[in-house]
Amino acid sequence: NKFNLMGLLRFILLVSFGLALFGLKPVVSQPLQQSQVPCLFIFGDSLVDNGNNNRLLSLARANYRPYGIDFPQGTTGRFTNGRTYVDALAQILGFRTYIPPYSRVRGQAVLRGANFASGAAGIRDETGDNLGAHTSMNQQVQLYTSAVQQMLQYFRGDTNELQRYLSRCIFYSGMGSNDYLNNYFMPDFYSTSMDYNDKSYADSLIKNYTQQLTRLYQFGARKVIVTAIGQIGCIPYELARYNNRNNSTGRCNDKINNAIVLFNSQLKKLVDRLNKGQLQGAKFVFLDSYKSTSDLAANGAAYGFEVVDKGCCGVGRNNGQITCLPLQQPCSDRTKYLFWDAFHPTETANILLAKSNFNSRAYAYPINIQELANL
Repeated sequence: NKFNLMGLLRFILLVSFGLALFGLKPVVSQPLQQSQVPCLFIFGDSLVDNGNNNRLLSLARANYRPYGIDFPQGTTGRFTNGRTYVDALAQILGFRTYIPPYSRVRGQAVLRGANFASGAAGIRDETGDNLGAHTSMNQQVQLYTSAVQQMLQYFRGDTNELQRYLSRCIFYSGMGSNDYLNNYFMPDFYSTSMDYNDKSYADSLIKNYTQQLTRLYQFGARKVIVTAIGQIGCIPYELARYNNRNNSTGRCNDKINNAIVLFNSQLKKLVDRLNKGQLQGAKFVFLDSYKSTSDLAANGAAYGFEVVDKGCCGVGRNNGQITCLPLQQPCSDRTKYLFWDAFHPTETANILLAKSNFNSRAYAYPINIQELANL
């Protein structure tokens, strides 16, 4: 009757409004809309971790205020004030909700994908041990293989059908930052800088990473995004440590940046090899995070950033000597800052970076993410 119909309409409007508050598209308004790919699997470190470290005995945790101050669900374990790069990417791809941390995925929800990323994680198993417990890339890959076994039940044990499904999904992997920050350039804790030089260390990392990516391929990954390491010699943490000391530019730590350039160059060559038949039927996309983060800092004003060398929340020089502390008061306008804390970009920067990679080849090689999704 008319009364019940009006009540139903009011209910739908309230639900739509509630979902809008959470930054999600209401299902009722666009019932036919679907994401461009059926699932998204994420591997990485704190740049894309969304809560996997929350219950670990680790200093690499962000499940306290003011982290998440601008995120609709509040403090979740994301290492920024709002959305991460992969949150923004998932939204652009048309996912109605964020990809959950694997630690919280239950049952059939795994078919939409999962986030295996862990703060402090690296390509090498020992990377990040100085910060406590974390899930290394090898462990993340192992968790993914377990998830694939779990998914098989939803395809009645038909591995070919599951393979067809996974071949349409996107796999994102952003690794390597901690292998430099929390390993190679931490000689008091790790011996790698004595065991390797810059080139041999990059070679070693690429060799290990190739094995890890190949393992993902063996368990269904066909559309894979790999990201270069960003310009971490220029993050507030490094600026705080190296400003006016052992640094000819007076700003960035060129020693770190030069070492990272070697790794990134090798990673791009690896993508070429993998695309040229080393892994039959797979398509890899290389995202030049070094160039995109560098350009964002160099042209900050054009993107509305007023501060590109200090954290919005932190302690000491450049707000980078100590990272954001529990209940600390952050800057009032996060949209004006490129960096949220000593290490991580703000939500605004993450969204800009995700958009720049999606339908442009300025930082994506050999195709962009939109083209990868359409394959």
